[in-house]
Parts: sequence; C-alpha cells; structure tokens
Amino acid sequence: MATQKTKRYPVALNSGILQQLLAFGSLIILVLVFSLASDNFFQFSNIVGVLLSTAVVGVLALGATFVIITGGIDLSVGTVMTLTAVMTGVSITYWGWPVWAGLLVGLATGALCGFVSGVAVAKMKIPSFIATLAVMMIAKGLALVISGTRPVYFPTPEKGFKYSDISLDSILDKIIPGFKIPNAVLIFFCVAVIGSIVLSRTIIGRYNFAIGSNEEATRLSGVNVNFWKIVIYTITGLFTAVAGILISSRLNSAQPALGMGYELEAIAAVVIGGTSLSGGKGSILGTVIGALIMSVLTNGLRIMSVPQEWQTVVVGFVIFLAVYADILRRKKAS
Repeated sequence: MATQKTKRYPVALNSGILQQLLAFGSLIILVLVFSLASDNFFQFSNIVGVLLSTAVVGVLALGATFVIITGGIDLSVGTVMTLTAVMTGVSITYWGWPVWAGLLVGLATGALCGFVSGVAVAKMKIPSFIATLAVMMIAKGLALVISGTRPVYFPTPEKGFKYSDISLDSILDKIIPGFKIPNAVLIFFCVAVIGSIVLSRTIIGRYNFAIGSNEEATRLSGVNVNFWKIVIYTITGLFTAVAGILISSRLNSAQPALGMGYELEAIAAVVIGGTSLSGGKGSILGTVIGALIMSVLTNGLRIMSVPQEWQTVVVGFVIFLAVYADILRRKKAS
C-alpha cells in the first residue's frame, strides 16, 4: 500500500493541478467573454446573483464529490435535498418547533438518507446507480406524502429572526457596511473549506481516494471498506441537507418538487471540476470552480437573451466535453 502511494500520488497531483488550472482558465475566459458581450454582466449585483445561484448547486456538488471519488455516483441528492427541506418546513411550520430544532431535523434527514444509500451500496452490494435511484424515488414519494403535495411556507415574523435570513440576509454587511454578500454564499464557501479539510487532511479523505483508486487493494490492506463507504455516503447526505436548508430558506418555502434536475447539475459541476467518474481523483477546489462555471455560463447566456432551450443545449455540450476530457485523461493514464 505504501509503495503504491509513493508511485501514484505525484502523478495524480500533477494531473489534478493541471485539470484545475484548465477549469480555472475556462472560468476566467467565460467571465471575460460575457463581460465584453454585455455591460450588465460584470456588475456587483449580477456577480452576487451568480454566487447566490451557485450556492445550492455548489453545496450539492461538494457532497457528490466524495461519492464520485470512490467511483460511485449518487442520483438521489436532488430529491433528498427536497425531502430535507420539507422535513425542516414541516417541523417548523406545522409542529411549531424552533428554527434550530427544524434545522437539526433537516440535517438528520439528509444524513439518514445518505446512510441508507451507503448501506445499500456497501453491505447489500447494490450498484450505486441503482441504490441511489431507489433512494431518489423513496425520497420523492416521502416529500410528496409528508407535504401533502403542497408547498410548506415558513412563518415570517415581523420582528426578529426569519428563516429566510439564513440564505438572504448578510452578516458580512453588518461587519463591512455596503458589502452585502448573502449568507448563502458565505455558507457555500465555508462548507467548501470544511469539505477540503476533510478530503485532504483526515483519514476519511485518505480512504476515500484509496477506495476509488483500487477498492480491492484497499480492502486487502486491512481497511474496513464497507464502513468507510457508509461514512462517505452519510457525509454526502449531510451536505445535501445543507443545500436543502439553503434553497428552502432562499424561497422561504419547501416545494415538494424543488430539487428535480439538481442531481444532474451537481454531477456536471463535479465532472467539469476535474473529478474522475472512474474514481480516485478529484478535489473540492475543482468542484467549486466547476459549479461557478455552470452558473456563469447560465447567467451569461441569460443576459445575452439566449433562449432557454439553447441554454440547455450549450450546458449539455459543456458537460459532454468535460466527460470526454475525463475519458481522454484515463486513456492517457492507462
């Protein structure tokens, strides 16, 4: 095991840095192109809007990064996000619980869904694609049943703390007047820092990369692969719950179908950021850049009045290129 590390990690490091530089260069080019194409793009309010729209998909993508590095995939993040938002909304609005208790319910819901996916993949040996597809269906059904197929609106007191303040208020504005960056953006970057530390500085991160690089060799070296897979899927569930809290706070409601399609955007951001779908390679920084590329691209096309259907085509084409680049990297590595 130690011999593999000394031979493989320098190669992976160089490849990862190169991929991140390419992704960052692409982001800079997009910003320059859209800034030249429209005077409205590089305005403070629009940049803040881009960052705000990045926050939810970004947090989802950060969680998905952990699973994809293991060589798996999680298709349930969008609907689990919905379920956590609904559970948070029901506990605060219908049960009358305080906000902090509702947030704990949301976080516990996300962690439980991730735990179930992890057990299905690690213990029951169900392919991650199928296992998380099943969890996606379960979460979708539960969100509809618990909400009664109706949106759950959060209470808005005239004074004091409001649930929407979690995403839309700006604690930074209170420290630096005029610098009104929404809390959702700050939470996104804080979660990214935490995710980066977990992935690069803890035993969870080391085993995450080891499982993705060679699961059987990791098992033979004495690592309890099943246990760590469950831990990793649970972490992804926690990240998903944070995304659910952010989006429901931003909307001040929990819509039973709000997470539809978000799983694909999250996976796309991870792949664009350089994480390999075959596992073993990836980074939090790359995912952050990938999520920003998705948001800048969508926002820039919208400002240039490109029709919605053509925006989808362009984003799909970018995802196609990112996946093809990953295939080329794997061929070159082999």
